[in-house]
Amino acid sequence: MSARAARLCALGAGGLVALWLLTLNFGALGAVAWRAEGFTALRGADWAAVRFTLVQALWSAGLSVALAIPLSRALARRAFPGRGVLITLMGAPFILPTLVAVLGLLAGFGRGGLVNQGLGSAGFGPVSIYGLHGGVLAHVFYNLPLATRILLQGWASIPAERFRLAASLGFSPWQMFRQLEWPMLRELVPGAALVIFLICLTSFAVALTLGGGPRATTVELAIYQAFRFDYDLGRAALLALVQFGLCAGAAVLAWRVSLPAGLGGGMDRPVQRFDLGRGAWDFALIALAALFLLTPLGMIVVRGIAQVPALPGEVWQAAGRSLMVALGATALTIAMTLALAHAVLALGGARGAALEALGLAALAASSLVVGTGLFVLLLPLTNPRDWALVVTMLVNAGMALPFALRLILPGLREVVATQGRLADTLGLHGLARLRIVPLPRLRRPLGFAAGLTAALSMGDLGVIMLFAEREGATLPMQLYRLMLAYRQADAAGTAVLLLGASLALFWAFDRWGRSRAVA
Repeated sequence: MSARAARLCALGAGGLVALWLLTLNFGALGAVAWRAEGFTALRGADWAAVRFTLVQALWSAGLSVALAIPLSRALARRAFPGRGVLITLMGAPFILPTLVAVLGLLAGFGRGGLVNQGLGSAGFGPVSIYGLHGGVLAHVFYNLPLATRILLQGWASIPAERFRLAASLGFSPWQMFRQLEWPMLRELVPGAALVIFLICLTSFAVALTLGGGPRATTVELAIYQAFRFDYDLGRAALLALVQFGLCAGAAVLAWRVSLPAGLGGGMDRPVQRFDLGRGAWDFALIALAALFLLTPLGMIVVRGIAQVPALPGEVWQAAGRSLMVALGATALTIAMTLALAHAVLALGGARGAALEALGLAALAASSLVVGTGLFVLLLPLTNPRDWALVVTMLVNAGMALPFALRLILPGLREVVATQGRLADTLGLHGLARLRIVPLPRLRRPLGFAAGLTAALSMGDLGVIMLFAEREGATLPMQLYRLMLAYRQADAAGTAVLLLGASLALFWAFDRWGRSRAVA
C-alpha cells in the first residue's frame, strides 16, 4: 500500500467515525429538537428542576474544590508510609460505579448508618441523607478525590528552584503561598471546579437514588420521569435540550477559563519545602479525608463479600450482560479512537483541529440526552427496547471516546513526529505499520483508556434505564432494583460484585498496557 493510499484509508476510517459521532451527538440532539414542543411546554416543576440542578452542582463543585485545596496541599507537603497508596486511591472516581458509592454513603450516613447510630446513642434524632444535602454529600464523596488529584499535579509542577529561592530570600509561609502557590491555584482551580460542575450536572444515578422528591429533582431525573412514567416524549425532548445547553455552556467555560500561572520550568529536582512546621494540621486533614473516603466502601465490602456466592441467578445474568456491554464498548472506543486520531494527524491544521473538537464534543453531551434522541430516531423503525444493550454499548463507547482521545492522541503525535519518516523510508503502511510502529509505543495509554472505558461502561446507569425492561437489566440496574426492594443483603453482595468487576476490568487492561510497553 502506498503512502497516499494509506492516507486515504486513514481519512476514510476517520470519516466513518466522524459520521457516527455526528449522528450520535448532533443527530440525536436534532431528533430531540424536532420532537420538542417549545418552551411553553415546560411546567413550573421543570424550571424548579433546572434551578435545583444548578444549585446542587454549584454547591458540589464549590465544596469539592474548597476541600481539595488544603487536602492536596497537605499531601504535596508531607511524606508518610502509605502515601503512594492513598494517592493512587485518589484516581478511583472515574472507576468507581456511582451506585456503589451511593450504597456506601447510605451505610455510613443513612437512617441505619454509623452516623445516625452515633447520634442516637448521644440522644439526638436521625438526619436524612436525601435531598439537596444528600446529593451534595454524594458528589463531594465522588469528586473530592478527582479535585485533589488535579490540584496535586499543580503542586508537583511548581519547580523546586522556586522554593529554594523563596527560602533564601527569607519568605514567610504566607509570602511563599502568595508568590508560588496562589498563581498555580489561580490557573487550575477554575477549570477543576467547572469540570466537576459538569460531572455534577450529569449525575443521574445520584439524583435517582438520593433525590428528595419534587423539590430535589434534577433535569436528568425529570427527563427520565417524563420518558418512563408519563411517556411524554415532547417534554422529555425539551428537557433534554435544556440539559444539553447547561452541559455545553459548562464545557465551553471549562475550556476557556484557565489562566497561565507563569512559573516557568525547572530542572526536575525533588521539591524540598522550607515552610512545613510540625504538620499536625496537615496529617489531621489527610486522616479525616481517608476516613471519609474509605470507610463507606469498606463497610460495603465487609457487609457484602460473604453474600456474593449466594446471589440469585438474575444478578449473575445481569453481570453477564454488563460484561458483554463493557467489552463491546471498549473494543468500539479503542477502534474509533485510533481511526479518529490517525485522521486528525492526516488532515492536520484547522481541519484536523475541527475533527479533534468533534471527537471531544461528547463532553458536552449527557448519556440520557443521547439516549432520548436515539429512542426518538429508532421509534418509527423498530421497538427501541429490543436494542437496549446495543444502544447502551454504542452510547457508552461514544461517551468514553473523548477521554480515550485525550490519552492516545498526544502519544500518536509524538510517534508520528519521531518515527514517521523512518517508517515511510522502510515502506511500512497499513496494518503492518500500525502493528509495528505506533501500537507498541501506545500500549500504556491504550491499556489505560481501555480500562477506563470498561470500568465506566460496567458501572453505567443511564441509557439502560430508558430502554431496558426487567429481563434485560444490567448489573447496575439490578442493583438499583434490589435497593428499591429493600433487599439489603443482596444489594450489598451485588455492589461488591459490581465493584470487583469494574476494578478487575480496569486492572486487567491497565496491566496489559504497562507490561512490555515501549517507553
